[in-house]
Order: sequence, then C-alpha cells, then structure tokens
Amino acid sequence: MFIELTDHLRCPAEHEESFLVLIPDTMRGRTVLQGSLGCPVCHRVFPIGDAVLAFGAAAPAPPRTDLPEAEALRAFLGIEGPGGFVALVGSVAERAAELGQLLPGVHCVAVNPPADVPPSASVSVVRSPRPPLKARSCRGVILGAPEALDPAWAEVVGSVLPGLRATGEGAPPERAGLELLASAGGWWVARAS
Repeated sequence: MFIELTDHLRCPAEHEESFLVLIPDTMRGRTVLQGSLGCPVCHRVFPIGDAVLAFGAAAPAPPRTDLPEAEALRAFLGIEGPGGFVALVGSVAERAAELGQLLPGVHCVAVNPPADVPPSASVSVVRSPRPPLKARSCRGVILGAPEALDPAWAEVVGSVLPGLRATGEGAPPERAGLELLASAGGWWVARAS
C-alpha cells in the first residue's frame, strides 16, 4: 500500500469519517508491505500484508474480458497531469496497472479487484466490504461490477473531488452533487459538484 494513500482512506464501519493511524512494520520505498491501520473512532485495527490492505472480508471480483480498454477509461475520467489518486472498484480494477501507465504520477487504488491483480509501485490493492475512501479525496473513480450493481457502493462516487469525474457500469447512481455527462454502451460518466 502506497504510504500517502493513508490520508485518503476511511474506516468502512458506519460512523463519522475520521483519519486513520498507520503503523508500518515493513516498507520498500514508499510502499507499506506489512503493518496495520487503526481507526481512532471504533478502535478497529486492519492488517496490511504483502502490500494489500484488508478492511475485512470482500470477495475478489471475477476476471472479465469485456471491459473498456485503459485508454477509454482515461478518456472517461478526463485526467491530465500528475498527482492524486484514481480509484478503480470491482472488476474494472483489472485495468489499474495499464491506467497507471497512461497517467504518470497518478496512483491507482484497486478496490476489490480480481484475485490476480497485484500491488505495485503505481497500484495499491485494498479489500473492503464497504467504500473505504474519504469524501472528496480522489481525482476520479471508476465503478465496475459487482459493486456497480450494489446500491451500497454508490456512495463511492462521493470520493471524487468537485469538478472531476466518476464513471461506471450500469445505471448512474442517483446522488446529489453528481451531474450526468453521458451514458452509452452500459457505461456512464458524471461530474462531481
């Protein structure tokens, strides 16, 4: 897990959003290989092992062959320039490494990706039963299946900074502060306000 990601994560428990406390045990460069994150609100401790953060049991998304190419996902998000984080949730996280190459200096967060998606210098892997990202903390969010089909995961689009975009499969979430820009071919693009 990329160490700076800590500032953009929240405890997935149902309580007010708060900072988390990172205790790294083993690091390689800016990557935490072993350690833990603690929540000062509910006092839960979440392990980081083999550079993967586990907020709780979450089944890996199934691998897919019908996902848009990474270049299309980049176009959906409209991101230019380095810095910040892009979250890829569910099966679409399979494209995290490719998207990371197209967005130098932008770190990708693969939330509940297929089992064969490894963490790397440009991709952090997070397993979580609920959205683990703070509000207004990401430059973009891509919501793939199976989470795109679960209304509880619709709140992840609230992680997008104002003026930036979220995209996903299926029907766009009905959420205040989200302006639908386009919808076609089973995918939607919206801007956060």
